[in-house]
Amino acid sequence: MTDDERYMSQALALARHAAGLGEVPVGAVAVHGGRVVGTGYNRRELDADPLAHAELLALNAAAKSVGAWRLSGVTLYVTLEPCAMCAGAMVQGRVTRLVYGTVDPKAGAVGSLYNLVQDPRFNHRVDVTSGVLADECAQLLKAFFATLRGRK
Repeated sequence: MTDDERYMSQALALARHAAGLGEVPVGAVAVHGGRVVGTGYNRRELDADPLAHAELLALNAAAKSVGAWRLSGVTLYVTLEPCAMCAGAMVQGRVTRLVYGTVDPKAGAVGSLYNLVQDPRFNHRVDVTSGVLADECAQLLKAFFATLRGRK
């Protein structure tokens, strides 16, 4: 198992936890120097907070852990392609690398609808690796939404 797969597996575990709480199953793990410095899972419903995305929670924890808002050297692992808000936070926080699992054709801002993290008009660009454990990430989301639709 590669490091990318190992950390994505941790993000998947967080996403499964979110699903168990009734949240959209997205998990995120921030790594710096081979050490996990922040984690997060979606908490929008629990916290009644539109900003409580897995990525933002992991980035916030990482900034506290490293003691700086500049997250140079941080790799963020996320089970789902980030939205515009989260992609923008990665650019603003100077995240070095993003690794994500599955694409989000409806809201993805790292290639699907936009590519904010590599837009040359910004003063920082994020290296991107996509498709790590993509099938597992996609299946978790599909199962969650199928269950949700079944209750309605």
